[in-house]
Amino acid sequence: MTLWLDKHRPTSLCRLDFHLEGAAILKKLVSSGDFPHLLFYGPPGSGKKTRITCLLRELYGPGVDKLRIEHHTFLTPSKKKVELSTASSNYHLEVNPSDVGIYDRIVIQELIKNMASTAQLESVHQREFKVVVIHEVDRLTRDAQHSLRRTMEKYMQTCRLILCAESLSKIIPAARSRCLSVRVPAPTVDEIASVLTSVAKREGLKIPPELAARIAIASDRNLRRSLLLAEVARVQHYPMQPDQSIPLPEWQTFIVETAAAILGEQSPRRYVHQYPLHRYVASGTKICSCRTAN
Repeated sequence: MTLWLDKHRPTSLCRLDFHLEGAAILKKLVSSGDFPHLLFYGPPGSGKKTRITCLLRELYGPGVDKLRIEHHTFLTPSKKKVELSTASSNYHLEVNPSDVGIYDRIVIQELIKNMASTAQLESVHQREFKVVVIHEVDRLTRDAQHSLRRTMEKYMQTCRLILCAESLSKIIPAARSRCLSVRVPAPTVDEIASVLTSVAKREGLKIPPELAARIAIASDRNLRRSLLLAEVARVQHYPMQPDQSIPLPEWQTFIVETAAAILGEQSPRRYVHQYPLHRYVASGTKICSCRTAN
């Protein structure tokens, strides 16, 4: 069973549900022929990755959907091997270098160099450049970001970078200045409610407007979480009611309960009761054992 989140994800810029002015600008960039490096930034669940995927389809056509997962091994200066998986097509590559920690600079240099030096296999929708999509750029080390800046200049003729981040404040100015920044703000409560209503209608369901608005607020205007919460609400109770409870993730429920308990009684006894693991950590007691998976 496919999640609503994946099943109803827009597949082109003209099918986006909100921030339509930004989508129109991206469409003009594709048709202009002068395609720059791009930096998408905004909060989680605002639609950054969806817009990047739609933009790639606008550039190269449906061939970008033929993804293959590849596993790469990189050798560090200390002869240590680090592994990283990427998703790629004949036209682009997607990678999250921050997954390898302090070795992200090596990953960026090697992957972009290889991508820029290989020719495309298909002539349909062919352009003079390939695209490398780098996720969570704001989590890269400063060395990696400086390397990224140099790479942008060196391979500009054969490679374009699309960077994705939550915040600009952790990205060095030298890297930001070489990109066209595209802000993707969080959708409004009304926009999320409209998307939930539309998705429910396509599923042959009906979601009360009051419940859709409450889900949007409970998810902190995160569209991804809103769709997941709406699908869980449909499984728990249908027909859905305007005042039905919204199922929250267990980690969020635990945090809310913990905060309420601490505020209710601020004492050492409450602290020990609420955090039983603290006793084991403080005493150095071994609380877990390693087991080999079968």
